[in-house]
Amino acid sequence: MSTFHTQRPAWSPAPDTDHVEHATIEVPRDYAEPDGEKITLALTRRRATDPARRRGILLAVNGGPGGDWGRGRDLPAAYADTPLQEVYDLIGFDPRGIGESTNLYAEVTVPKAPFDSRPPDDAFAALAEDMRLREEACARAGGDLRPHISTRNTARDMDVIRAVLGEEKINFVGYAYGAYVGAVYGSLFPAALDRLVLDSCVGPEWTWREQFLQQGDAVQRNVDLWARWAGERHGTFGAGRTPDQVLSTVEEAVTALEALEEDGVRLRTLFDGAVGNRAADRGQWETLGTLVSVLHRAAGAGDRDACRELLAEQGTWRPADSEGDLRVGVLEAITLEHAWPADLEVYYQDMREFRKRFPYGYGVLRAQPWVGAFRAFEAPEEPVDLTRDGYPRGLIVQADGDPMDHYDGGVAMAERLGHHLLTVEDSGEHEVYVLGGNPHVDTVVHAYLVDGTLPPARSACPGRTPRPDVPADAA
Repeated sequence: MSTFHTQRPAWSPAPDTDHVEHATIEVPRDYAEPDGEKITLALTRRRATDPARRRGILLAVNGGPGGDWGRGRDLPAAYADTPLQEVYDLIGFDPRGIGESTNLYAEVTVPKAPFDSRPPDDAFAALAEDMRLREEACARAGGDLRPHISTRNTARDMDVIRAVLGEEKINFVGYAYGAYVGAVYGSLFPAALDRLVLDSCVGPEWTWREQFLQQGDAVQRNVDLWARWAGERHGTFGAGRTPDQVLSTVEEAVTALEALEEDGVRLRTLFDGAVGNRAADRGQWETLGTLVSVLHRAAGAGDRDACRELLAEQGTWRPADSEGDLRVGVLEAITLEHAWPADLEVYYQDMREFRKRFPYGYGVLRAQPWVGAFRAFEAPEEPVDLTRDGYPRGLIVQADGDPMDHYDGGVAMAERLGHHLLTVEDSGEHEVYVLGGNPHVDTVVHAYLVDGTLPPARSACPGRTPRPDVPADAA
């Protein structure tokens, strides 16, 4: 056993926080050179409140890819008032590269290509150039650490955490990218894994590029369902009586908004985002139907101010890097675990296709060139071949309308690893268990993690938010 596995963290109480302890440990930057340079992982712990029933430690990961934008060390706080806190020591950690762990940096670059949900062909080269410069900026600041920010190494870090805490096994909840981390951990360290929940899975055989591309179809599925629902309520929304008629009304509004364009983010781009994003949330279907109706009239009348006001709350993509010299570059490093096409025409062709088929919810951005097209390093190791050989069956939670992690990915993961699958029906939820506030899911998963009771191999429960109570038109 290496010295990394025998170190003992020095826990200290977190300031102004009850029941939370902080510590740091060291792990190899490169596991192929365990005596080489070290990096630091930051941990938190909440001890089980019922020691007589304690059944070990539970780790969790969300956010990413790579854990950025996730809760990291603070994730156990989400479980503090659940039955998990009674029986588990809840262990949080900032994955390598982020938070209070050793950071992987990238230089800030500001994109020059306009943010456009339907970019014309003559904008493609500028989008690619933005990504080329972004990759160069990642390489300059990331240095020798960058090739070692990988899912395989995050799983190895988790096993060091297990060992330094003196535990034979871990229990794990992984959300989205974290679900992939959990599947990788089980493949590498099956004897050290007990109960496992994978929530909002990526496809087990998809590259990161394929994962991004799948999001276009996932968003469109929700839009199509909403269009069918709105068409059955033409008397309320006046957008058409069939899904095709409703989407034609949407596209008429798109065309009218094109005539009102001005400097800055396009109104049409904001509208495309609103249609895709709100269709995922069943609770927003009524407001989306109203938005389409009112915006269709305002855009058709050329009322730019009214359209701007109607779309004022619509966000764009993730916040742009526009301040400071450095930022965290983990997302780019993790997504370069897989090879990406170097031929830019591959991306351009996909963008043309997505522009026609998946314009809503910024679908075309999933197809555009990414830093992987200009990858500045070769991954030291191939991605892990996911298997389940030596650890118990676990539980997968997947919403059938998850716009970020396609439902098919969860089904494929369940089939690949032999896990049970809980489908959240008629739902666009993402990162559902505890974080999403869905009591139906929480009840099932609590029963498994606390008492070991798995639901049937294939089961279902309702989404958190039902469809709006708007009566359908009379026949």
